[in-house]
Amino acid sequence: MKRSTSTKKQRRRGIGTLIGAAVAIILIVLLLNPQWIMKQDTAKEMQEITKEHFLISGDFGVSATRLLNVLLAVCIIFLIYIVLRWVLDLVGKRSNRAASVTTLFRGLLKYVAVIAAIIWSLGILGVNMTAVFAGVGIIGLALGFGAQSLIEDIITGFFIIFEGQYGIGDIIVLDDFRGVVRSIGVRTTVLEDAGGNLKIVNNSDIRNLQNRSRNASLAICEVDVAYDTDLKALEKMLPPELARMFEEHPDLYLAAPDYMGVEELGESGVRLRFAVSCKEENFFVAKRRLARDLRVLFAEKGIEIPFPQVVVHQGD
Repeated sequence: MKRSTSTKKQRRRGIGTLIGAAVAIILIVLLLNPQWIMKQDTAKEMQEITKEHFLISGDFGVSATRLLNVLLAVCIIFLIYIVLRWVLDLVGKRSNRAASVTTLFRGLLKYVAVIAAIIWSLGILGVNMTAVFAGVGIIGLALGFGAQSLIEDIITGFFIIFEGQYGIGDIIVLDDFRGVVRSIGVRTTVLEDAGGNLKIVNNSDIRNLQNRSRNASLAICEVDVAYDTDLKALEKMLPPELARMFEEHPDLYLAAPDYMGVEELGESGVRLRFAVSCKEENFFVAKRRLARDLRVLFAEKGIEIPFPQVVVHQGD
C-alpha cells in the first residue's frame, strides 16, 4: 500500500515537472519572439532590452518589457533546473550510494537556481551587481557568526556523503530512534521508523550513530525449559530441526538458526539462547518468527516451557 502511494506521488511529480518544463519552453519561445504577441514598437523595445540585459547591465528601471525579460530569465533558469534534476534522478537510480549523492546535490541545486534567478533578474532590471556583491560580502561577514550552525550543517552533510557514513535506504540507530534514511539534504537528514514516523535531524547533530545495514544482523531469542529437561537429548535434536526452519524461511533467514547454549539458570527454568542471521530490515520479523518456530517445535517434542504459576490456598 505504501509502495503504491509512493509510486503515485512520483508519477504526479513527474507529470508536474513535464508540464512545468513545457510551460517554460513555450514562454521562452514567445518572449524571444515578442512580435508574435505584442505590437511592433513594444516588440522592438523588448528585443533591444533582451539583447542588452542578457549580455551586460544597464540603468535601473522597471517597465513591462524589463519584467517580461525577467520572466524569460526565470523560465530559462527553471528549464535548466528541471534538466539537471532529471539527470540527477537518472544517476540516483543506479545504487543507494548514487541516490545519496544526487539527493544532496538536488537539494543544493534548488538554492543555486533561486540565487541565480535573483541575480539575473536584478541585472536585467539594471541593478549594479558589483556594488550588490560588495555589500553582500560585508553583510555576509557580519551574519556569518550567527549562521555557524547552518554552515556546519552544510559541511557535515558533504562529509556524510563523501565519507559514506550512511546512504539512502540504510537503517541507522540515532540515540533511541531506529529508522530508514529517506533523504539526505543540504541541511537535514530524514529518518522513518517502522511506524512511518519521520524524524528530521540537522546534519551537524548526527553523532555516535549505528549503521545497521552494513552487515547482517542477529535476531536473538531466549527460551526457558524446565530443569528436568534432558539437555543432551534436546541439544542432539536441535541441529536438524534448526536446518529445517531455514529451509522453510530462506527469504527471511540468511542461515540456519544457531543454538548458542545455556544463557542462565533461572528461578524456574534453564534459559537457552538462540540466534539467527538476517537482514536488518527483517530483524523484528525474523525475531518473532524464530520465537514462534521454537515454541511450536518444543510443543511438538513435549518439551516444557515453564512459566510463573500462582497457587491459591482456600481456607475452611
